[in-house]
Amino acid sequence: MTQDELKRAVAAAAIEEITPLLGRDTIIGVGTGSTANFFVDLLAEHKHDFLGAVASSEATGKRLRDHGIDVYELNHVGTVPVYVDGADEIDAHFNMIKGGGAALTREKIVAACAERFVCIADASKRVDVLGGFPLPIEVIPMARSYVAREMVKLGITPVYRDGVVTDNGNQILDGYECLFEDPRAMEQRLNNIVGVVTNGLFAQRGADVLLLGTEHGVERHTP
Repeated sequence: MTQDELKRAVAAAAIEEITPLLGRDTIIGVGTGSTANFFVDLLAEHKHDFLGAVASSEATGKRLRDHGIDVYELNHVGTVPVYVDGADEIDAHFNMIKGGGAALTREKIVAACAERFVCIADASKRVDVLGGFPLPIEVIPMARSYVAREMVKLGITPVYRDGVVTDNGNQILDGYECLFEDPRAMEQRLNNIVGVVTNGLFAQRGADVLLLGTEHGVERHTP
């Protein structure tokens, strides 16, 4: 199977996973990225079975609306029963690196407000230790150089993602050359740096369910 076929397969499995949760008043959380896009496209076939969605990025919001799915502001919703999103990496404890598409802050906010986080990923995203994928860190523009120096002190090599502005008007530093043996502790340490909005370690709020696309089909895992 191609990677796109694997992504479509896990997106279809996610539809099956959340179908029992859908109702007339249900608003679900929807993530950002190529795998989430497959999910949105399949979700459109069920748009009359639920009320609408909260989007983790402007791009996802547009894709939902283009399919005729109503998009709601999270402030007006409060909590969502389920959030479906992909990952750039996920380990055996369901800690993740996310934010390759620069939507990490809104993704983390929606995840925090979700009763259940369903991660959809192909087998290439499963790792023993996080850090092979560069860690995105969203920063206030005026603090970029300061945050970069603090990252170096933590053993992380910062690279400015040139030309990228997040939906929140901020910038991205990608962290290289560091494996995260204790992602929960590192997530907190990075977030404590002045000028950091948030970082792409999703360890304090990891996934509840992993739907993993493999050559042998979609595997469902729980912690």
